Amino acid sequence: MRGSIKVEITPMFKQYFEIKSKYPDTILFFRLGDFYEMFFEDAETVAPLLGLVLTKREAGKDLIAPMCGVPADKSSIYIQKLVDMGFKVAICEQIEETTTKGLFKREVVKIYTPGLLTDLSALSEKEKNYLASLFIEKKAGLSFLELSCGEYIFTELKKDEILSEILKREPKEIILSKKLENSELVKIIKQNIPKTHLSFVEENFFKKEGLKNFNLEIFEFKKYEEGLKAANAILEYLKIYQPYLVDKISAPQFYYPEEFLFLDESTKRNLELIRNLWDGSEKYSLFWVLDKTQTPMGARLLKEWILYPLKDIKKIQERQEVVKFFVENKTLREELKKILRKISDLERLSTRCALKLANPKEMGLLRESLKYLPEIKDILEKENPLFFPKKLEELLKAIEDFSELYELLNAWLVEDPPTTLKEGGIIKKGVSQELDELLDLKENAVYYLSELEKREKEKTGIPNLRIGYNKVFGYYFEVSKSYLKRVPVYFERKQTLTNVERFVTPELKELENKILSSEEKIRNLEYELFLELREKVALYKEKLKTTAKALAELDVFLSLASVAIENDYTMPEITEEPIFIVEEGRHPVLEQIQGKEKFVPNSLEMNKEDATVLIVTGPNMGGKSTFLRQNALIAIMAQMGSFVPAKSAKVGIFDKIFSRIGAGDELIKGRSTFMVEMSECAYILKNATSKSLVILDEVGRGTSTFDGMSLAWAIAENLYKKRVFTLLATHYIELTELAKLYSGIKNYRVTVKEWNGEVIFLYKVLPGVANQSYGIEVAKLAGIPQEVVDRAKEILYKLESKSLKETKELTLAPKKVLQLSIFEMTNPIIEKIKNLNIEEMTPISALNFLWELKKEILEKEKREK
Repeated sequence: MRGSIKVEITPMFKQYFEIKSKYPDTILFFRLGDFYEMFFEDAETVAPLLGLVLTKREAGKDLIAPMCGVPADKSSIYIQKLVDMGFKVAICEQIEETTTKGLFKREVVKIYTPGLLTDLSALSEKEKNYLASLFIEKKAGLSFLELSCGEYIFTELKKDEILSEILKREPKEIILSKKLENSELVKIIKQNIPKTHLSFVEENFFKKEGLKNFNLEIFEFKKYEEGLKAANAILEYLKIYQPYLVDKISAPQFYYPEEFLFLDESTKRNLELIRNLWDGSEKYSLFWVLDKTQTPMGARLLKEWILYPLKDIKKIQERQEVVKFFVENKTLREELKKILRKISDLERLSTRCALKLANPKEMGLLRESLKYLPEIKDILEKENPLFFPKKLEELLKAIEDFSELYELLNAWLVEDPPTTLKEGGIIKKGVSQELDELLDLKENAVYYLSELEKREKEKTGIPNLRIGYNKVFGYYFEVSKSYLKRVPVYFERKQTLTNVERFVTPELKELENKILSSEEKIRNLEYELFLELREKVALYKEKLKTTAKALAELDVFLSLASVAIENDYTMPEITEEPIFIVEEGRHPVLEQIQGKEKFVPNSLEMNKEDATVLIVTGPNMGGKSTFLRQNALIAIMAQMGSFVPAKSAKVGIFDKIFSRIGAGDELIKGRSTFMVEMSECAYILKNATSKSLVILDEVGRGTSTFDGMSLAWAIAENLYKKRVFTLLATHYIELTELAKLYSGIKNYRVTVKEWNGEVIFLYKVLPGVANQSYGIEVAKLAGIPQEVVDRAKEILYKLESKSLKETKELTLAPKKVLQLSIFEMTNPIIEKIKNLNIEEMTPISALNFLWELKKEILEKEKREK
């Protein structure tokens, strides 16, 4: 409520203000009957965002409350929208009714924040919903909680690795200290992940002492101060917004980023590992190609494998062996996929059971999933274990026996349980004698009433005695006035009408009480029994978690095997040798879009002796960028344990992969193309090692020709001297001279064919140097008018022949009108033409350039007159 003027307010609004004051940073959904209402500032904020009508309600003397509301049974839709916008939403429920004022007791039972979602309906099936916490001192401590999957992890990083790690997991919400609110780091985070909600908290959230209940001192990670402090901030945050879950989550686990192939944020984005650069969707990404998973948990794990490829050669080979096994066993592969298709999201279902949040429908889904687990074990155990890869044996052992749990769920739950507890109809007969009696009474009320009526007719001898019901008196015996003399003394008169009188008896009252209260008693008893069942299921949480993890891995292996068969992939040889050989490699995504028969494969051979740096020249649209990207993707696929799109491949273990390709949307963020390019190159030069792979596409294009060429030369030279495997695509033909200076630098070119004055791109990458750029031909393909293309060819010819001054013929005006020779102009205009990079020009920029040049010439001519 705005201001500090004291006013008389109604009891309900007094209650509202008391509750709202405890949760000032949330939108309060205040339960009133069948609606959740929002008042005052909350209503004014939310109404336009959700398309709700803003109305008013009297809140007290001279106090009107702006308000809006949503139906309680449709509230999840609106809550999700608000959370997606970055709001926190507090759900205030009616708990019980007092008899004195008729005012419901209310309290907040749940708070939704972007990073603390557990309802399956609010979560994306194939994405994790992380809450992150970041703490910085000497190092950076980073922690993640995925509440719906039961994942609680933490690590420590160098400060320049923070963004890469955060972007891999794409948290929905990040907890930060308030002292970082105006920092450069926060600006960078907002720029790179604008949809992520940042929650700033007090410094005392970041203390490792809060984790003492987890006995972390018994682990070696107690030395990771910053990481533990970040993990504790998540726990403190949970205490405020989901306090009932604090004692139900498992201890945080430390993870070691150095165990995985390092991929920075630029590489993840530029190689389109999870999302494409076009519209940000998963379509046309590497994940889109590899995802043939049957379960949501399998899809989420596949993303993790893509973003965290392995460096341990033994672990990579163990994965390869399982993929190979399923590639070679089609029948087994298809049978397992068929069963997995029937299994729900066991990872999230088991977590909801462990957190004691699962609803009846979810428990039913858990039961159905458990039903199919024995089939998976049976199918695998039929195979000869002598031929089983070691990793597959481990997965088979990890799938636990849940026959007891399945029998329990099957005995307690009805065939098709409802979503909410309030609906009733959850527990089967035979579980509770009390419930069975109540259900029997509810279902056979008419029979019991008719039996009582029959007995009383016989006792009293009143032939037309009957039992009736109305809302005022409830059940009653009705007797016509002609038989009133036969009414026994235990009949208590309740109502007199013209022709009949109505009575009740102790037995009828007792039966009425049982019938009318049975509904509520059934609901309450079923609720209690369901909570008891959920407690029993929670005891299996660790076994369920282990099994869910094993099934997710099995799903990923089957997916990779299916993709390998469908797309004709091969198993790469993984080696410790510093070598990277790909025979007839293909781009995994482009070949799916174009069709394998249309895609032109290309080979690659890199080693530390005579091919450390490959410089690729040739025209734009000729396939340089594709060649760079496909080889980086093949390296990633190989180290995640996948087969690769090639005839054969031999891949030495890389520790890091870097890419410098394009400026993306950085221009929108206020950074120039060249600044972005140099920042990324600086990061690469600082962090690349002799075991890294670097791909650089057109380095130096964001500045003048000589500056750009000089920088590209120096960068390539530096990487070569560090023995970094580097693929560099360039339009600077001069860089090919490096191959003459260094034996480990090789030149490659993308090939073209000229036919009847036309250029045909062959998309083949071969040793050698491109002799022409064909930029004008690309402009022609892009739709530049023919007269502009012809004029450009004339200008290019003159520039290349270096005869501008001698001929005095080159002009920028049409030949039939007065011409102005370039040699008479001042040097700046000549330099503009010399520095013109036709290859890099779009049709619009080419026309703009000509227009500006013409304008400058005409102005000069006007001044000279």
